[in-house]
Amino acid sequence: MTDRLSIADIRRRLAHVRWIAGGAGAGKSTVTRALAERHDVLVYDGDRAELGYVHRCDPRRQPYLWTLLRTPTEDRWASRTAEEIFHAMPSLHGETFGFVLDDLLALPADRSVLVDDFRTLPREVAPLLTRPGHAVFLLPTPEFRARALGDRFADPARARANWGNGDHAVALAKRLARDRLWDEEVRRQARELELPVLSVDGSRGVADLATELAAMFQLVR
Repeated sequence: MTDRLSIADIRRRLAHVRWIAGGAGAGKSTVTRALAERHDVLVYDGDRAELGYVHRCDPRRQPYLWTLLRTPTEDRWASRTAEEIFHAMPSLHGETFGFVLDDLLALPADRSVLVDDFRTLPREVAPLLTRPGHAVFLLPTPEFRARALGDRFADPARARANWGNGDHAVALAKRLARDRLWDEEVRRQARELELPVLSVDGSRGVADLATELAAMFQLVR
């Protein structure tokens, strides 16, 4: 769908969309849920939506995603360094953003939509914003992320689903290192494009953060 629309057309049609992106483990989904409960907005969950990208993946247009989908889960982490994993991320190469836009354009436009998507980069969303404050990038401190992901993958079944049957401690270390590289890229792009970045260290409650974002996003109760 986006192939037939100009950037100006997409910006106009997605003027009701607000973006919450950034780094893994920053609490994006938690604050998105809080905003949705307060303001009766729709939520686009990037993690859930990713399942639908599989059947829309084209090896010519999304070569990194195509390769990733055909790599055994364990090999995605065990056989590569954190730097190699980072540079092979489909989202780093803009391969997933078109799917997001197509999905958003298919949603009703009579309510605000919050996009909760780790994969969205500042350079992708900046041309679509009617004002810079309609997107924010949450970046956790290393300590906050280590606690969040340590808790998330303490469940062996969840760890196996993400990393296979290899050494989960090694896989987690690579995941944390990869995510630091992603944060650096997000921060660099956001700085160049003058888009807001919020550091998350656990010192602020979800309610306070949701209040700040609601004002930034111009959401109405």
